[in-house]
Amino acid sequence: MTPKVFYISDGTAITAEVFGHAVLSQFPVDFEALTIPFVDSIAKAERVKQQINDSFITTSLRPVVFHSIVNSDIRDIIFSSEGLDYDFLNTFVSPLEQQLGIKAAPVINRTHGKSTTNESYDNRIDAINFTLDNDDGQTMKHMDKADIILLGVSRCGKTPSSLYLSMQFGIKAANYPFVEDDMDNLKLPEALKRNKSKLFGLTIDPQRLHEIRQGRMENSRYSSLRQCRIEVKEVEMMYKKERIPFVNTTYHSVEEISAKILDITGLKRHMF
Repeated sequence: MTPKVFYISDGTAITAEVFGHAVLSQFPVDFEALTIPFVDSIAKAERVKQQINDSFITTSLRPVVFHSIVNSDIRDIIFSSEGLDYDFLNTFVSPLEQQLGIKAAPVINRTHGKSTTNESYDNRIDAINFTLDNDDGQTMKHMDKADIILLGVSRCGKTPSSLYLSMQFGIKAANYPFVEDDMDNLKLPEALKRNKSKLFGLTIDPQRLHEIRQGRMENSRYSSLRQCRIEVKEVEMMYKKERIPFVNTTYHSVEEISAKILDITGLKRHMF
């Protein structure tokens, strides 16, 4: 029987999901997950409690319940269910209140909500729009405004890494691809030379690149293992020649790639 996990919040439930997933990833067990956001009334809380209790009755396994609920009345209802209750917010809030000598002033949706007076939200939207407009070398006109410019062969992870950096940290990330036609005389375009301090390279194992490209254009020259090997070798040689820092994306998630980029470059993270 697959154990069940509930991620519950009176807001988006993103915090409960992230923390809960991090905890459960330590165990070699598959969980059936159910995310329930915006449990912001007594009536909704009672319905969720019933879902948790029904799961226990049906499976005879107490479901794991991760929640980040601000309202104490709603939190108490969830706590009274048959689930194994893990309250992220209050686990940390109470000790911090004692340490800081400040009483917490919890507000629903503060963690992931949009404040009308918060300019950082608009800055994040600007960063996302910039990244979309400057994806895959669509234009070279705005490279001077980029916070970082990711380089690499096609399908090595430039676009998802750029988008993650902009969406998660408000970083204006452009990216530029090196393609087959570049390989005979591989060099940096003038707009990239002018912004060399912003350049960061991505590379990938040729075999993995071959597998990814096969899914896009099967049995083509573009996806051939030989072509993948040539492109990766040439681009890595250029990185070393131009002294451009780079990371190998083969065995890393987008989150890990982005964290490595921030660690190496020292770019400032903007938290929202």
